[in-house]
Amino acid sequence: MRSDLLPLSRYAVDRDGESRSHPDLLERLWADPATRVVIVHRGLVAVTDDGAALDLLGPADLAPLAAATDGVPPVPGAPLGPLGTAYLGRDTSAAYVLLVLSESEGDPRDFAGLPGDPGDAVVAGRTWASLREVGALLGDRDAGLAATAVALAAWHARHPRCPRCGEPTQPVEAGWARRCEADGSMHHPRTDPAVIVAVTDDDDRLLLAHAAHWPARRFSLVAGYVEPGESLEAAARREVAEECGLDVDRVVYQASQPWPFPASLMLGFRARVAGGDLRPDGVEITEAMQVSRADLAAKVTSGQVLLPMRASIARALIEEWFGERRPGD
Repeated sequence: MRSDLLPLSRYAVDRDGESRSHPDLLERLWADPATRVVIVHRGLVAVTDDGAALDLLGPADLAPLAAATDGVPPVPGAPLGPLGTAYLGRDTSAAYVLLVLSESEGDPRDFAGLPGDPGDAVVAGRTWASLREVGALLGDRDAGLAATAVALAAWHARHPRCPRCGEPTQPVEAGWARRCEADGSMHHPRTDPAVIVAVTDDDDRLLLAHAAHWPARRFSLVAGYVEPGESLEAAARREVAEECGLDVDRVVYQASQPWPFPASLMLGFRARVAGGDLRPDGVEITEAMQVSRADLAAKVTSGQVLLPMRASIARALIEEWFGERRPGD
């Protein structure tokens, strides 16, 4: 499995980190009519009506959006949050800038790729969607821009104050860092590693689990955060044992994908059952099953099982085991 082909791992824009330190970078970009703006509102991205592309605007097109959200046109160096900005990179066609219309913490954390609350469907004549819904529809350029924009907006919204002293911080480096106004310390976006595991047994049956907070009939793979002092492989073994009662070995890395809900990096593995009895913990996982390919096909066709959304690495791992794409989402 190739990480760079997963829906939210694709990126066709030069991140251009060297330019972020230029003090007048955002001012120059906002003055350039060729600049394209990626807009985030409450964790959603502005997209075309069919959801197949980002709804990119030029700087001159933003006044109606500002008026519709009780704001003012963006200014260089404005704090991320209401009408905040950040530099996303460039390609041969344009430079790309993030515009955040309101405080945005990102969709609630969910490893399986379930849709979050979409919030307002339309603001200022634009159509908005979650990356869960459109991540697999977007092209390489737009998927990478959107994932980065949503993750940056969520990080800024959650880190307005210094973790060392509690005083306010301000965005610097074109939105890629925050500096404490009191002690001068610098803080950068963080990413939380999480493992997700396609577990099979000696009969090549796949382990599927239903989390307590998911809608009925929704199943996915076992997943969870990596704990301090823990390797990725150890985290995979621990999560499967804790949530489903199975011991696994032959834990092998497959691929990774950013999952900005709000700040995860999903690391996909395959593993083989080595012992134990299938026993959901009843807290995080309320139902689990081991299915053959024929079982899964029948359950999906009948509606007994709803798979993760196509933008997620969970869906990719399931379909890789199955051997072909499954319909839906």
